[in-house]
Amino acid sequence: MTQTPIKILHTADCHLDSPLLSLALRDAALRDRVQAATRAGFTRIVDVALDEAVAALLIAGDLFDGAERSARTAAFLTAQLDRLHAAGIAVFYIKGNHDAENPITGEVSLPDNVHVFDGRGGKVQLGGHDIWIHGVSFSGRHAPESLLGKFGAPVDGAVNIAMLHTSLAGAAGHDPYAPCSVTELAGMGFDYWALGHVHKRQVHAHRPWIVMPGMPQGRDIGEAGTKSATLLRIDGAAIGIEEIPTSAIEFLDLAVDATGMDDDAALRARLREDLRGVSRDLPSQAAIVRLTVTGPTARRWQYLRDRDMWRETADALAADTGRIWVEKLDFDLRDPAGHDDGNAAASTDELAHLMQAIRREPAFTAELQAELDTLLAELPPQRRAKLIPDEAAATALGQALASSGAARLLALMKAAAG
Repeated sequence: MTQTPIKILHTADCHLDSPLLSLALRDAALRDRVQAATRAGFTRIVDVALDEAVAALLIAGDLFDGAERSARTAAFLTAQLDRLHAAGIAVFYIKGNHDAENPITGEVSLPDNVHVFDGRGGKVQLGGHDIWIHGVSFSGRHAPESLLGKFGAPVDGAVNIAMLHTSLAGAAGHDPYAPCSVTELAGMGFDYWALGHVHKRQVHAHRPWIVMPGMPQGRDIGEAGTKSATLLRIDGAAIGIEEIPTSAIEFLDLAVDATGMDDDAALRARLREDLRGVSRDLPSQAAIVRLTVTGPTARRWQYLRDRDMWRETADALAADTGRIWVEKLDFDLRDPAGHDDGNAAASTDELAHLMQAIRREPAFTAELQAELDTLLAELPPQRRAKLIPDEAAATALGQALASSGAARLLALMKAAAG
């Protein structure tokens, strides 16, 4: 008799009720959907677990987000875990750095199908299967040293799965937590490492499997693309994996090629075609898109001059899909080779050089920075810290705004001259 493979679903970094940072929140029709996106992603994980009749769900840390206390989050989580309990699905959970600082993790009464590993580590057998789940939680907000010494030996003759929240040897945009190397993990004798912490999916090794599943729901354009969980199929001693899409809303960068376009109708048609293509191929329920119009075109200055009109056009074309919202519209255009604006070009080029010289003046830089500081003071501290994490970032932002403003002014002048 052929034995049915045992299925296990692996996720991490759900960050329940983490605020999604997006310019699209200005759209009232989108705001509620975006704010509920992390819950929708977790609900999708539970849906997949039920549809696939998995034996267990592994949550490799950062189920919660930050130190905010929320009874609504606790009630939502309990309701979802109860759905798994009713289906006889076990849940194994290790606490990550965000969980360790969240008071909910010590107060929620979880259903008895949920096993939470503590900071001392341990192992639990999965039902009557010859499968053992090993895990170590964070004991506090930081874990600057390796946690590998807290894992016991794998069980002989069984399939051994180890859960760890770690930055491995380091990852851009992530603090160094529970550091270790892929080589160290591979040498410990486990069959599958269910990792968490780094928000981008990556399969680091196949023998044994060392998998960072990524987060189930992106939160801004820096976490772009479809997000997912990992489904394991265990057939005897063999393990196969499959990526399962989970994001309710995804953030996307979309470059629209305006090369050679010489009238507005052509650009409208290209925008419509590209947005419909995104909608047609979208695995998530909706998308928030950052559009960039690129390429050489003789209408460069007209497009820059009329960027407000083009933003309205892009918004309308996106709305026609019923699934897409535009977060931002940028232009990264250049003049076609050999394009000459004649005397008007010479005048505006001279002005461009003058503007560039002014931007280098210390007095201008100081005044610009003061204006920028006033504007940034109106932002919530969390948004401000993300936008300008250090002095260098603040200076770069000021320079970028000055450059953008100069380009817009030149566009208006050249278009008028033309």
